[in-house]
Amino acid sequence: MKKLLIAFTALFAAFTLAACGAGKSADNQVVKVGVVGTDDRIWDSVAARAKKENINIKLVHFTDFDQPNAALKSGQLDLNAFQHFYFLDQWNKANHGTIKSIGKTILAPIRLYPGKGVKSLKDIKAGDQIAIPNDPTNEGRALVLLQTAGLLKLKHVALPTPNDITDNKLKLKIIPVDASQTARQLTSVAAAVINNTTAQDANLPANASIFVEPVNKDSAQWINLIAANAKDVNNKTYKKIVAIYQTQATKDVIKKAYGTSEIPAWDIKLK
Repeated sequence: MKKLLIAFTALFAAFTLAACGAGKSADNQVVKVGVVGTDDRIWDSVAARAKKENINIKLVHFTDFDQPNAALKSGQLDLNAFQHFYFLDQWNKANHGTIKSIGKTILAPIRLYPGKGVKSLKDIKAGDQIAIPNDPTNEGRALVLLQTAGLLKLKHVALPTPNDITDNKLKLKIIPVDASQTARQLTSVAAAVINNTTAQDANLPANASIFVEPVNKDSAQWINLIAANAKDVNNKTYKKIVAIYQTQATKDVIKKAYGTSEIPAWDIKLK
């Protein structure tokens, strides 16, 4: 009985130590965050600050805009941070998803960049080609940008397609391509509508663009966000990551890295 009691005590002590170890591991939780592109300056800063809160953020990179939501839905990711509200809404509808926003991040106006022989809007001539992203959300956003720039007119619809062009006096040829390929088209087209992530990866400075999407009350749908599965919207660790992101320290990183090309949007006032 004495030997049995000693063995039981040793087993209980080992179990207690293991439990303590598990608790420590939980305190240093690894959170996988899906992002698009290779520029991690904002998230590197957030991750460094999160580590002080015993949260280890692991960035998972994607090149395709549909992949991070699919990976989040399937449980391969804990969070993702690459999309705006409109894109998320459309993706959920198309994929029977229940992904939710748990916090706003930035507003990144899209831009029209010049291609061969073009230095300003005035240089775009009859019959020129303009590349735009081909995913439904960014395609519509790009067409609205071209309308705002005075290059064409569209039907009044929520998200236009090239078929909704009603006036194209210059007979411009709109070339939809994968968003990640828009910057590469600049060697063969007059201009291309390029989102910030792709422009950054292509080392295109914001001031090289010839037209910028206006920021106004219509911009709310284009605010980027941190997303989680519906079951995780109240997860304390994920909420802490959002709180770490939405700080003056992050604003300082954004300003230093991107100037005015990306705008902190968690407390923005749109008019």
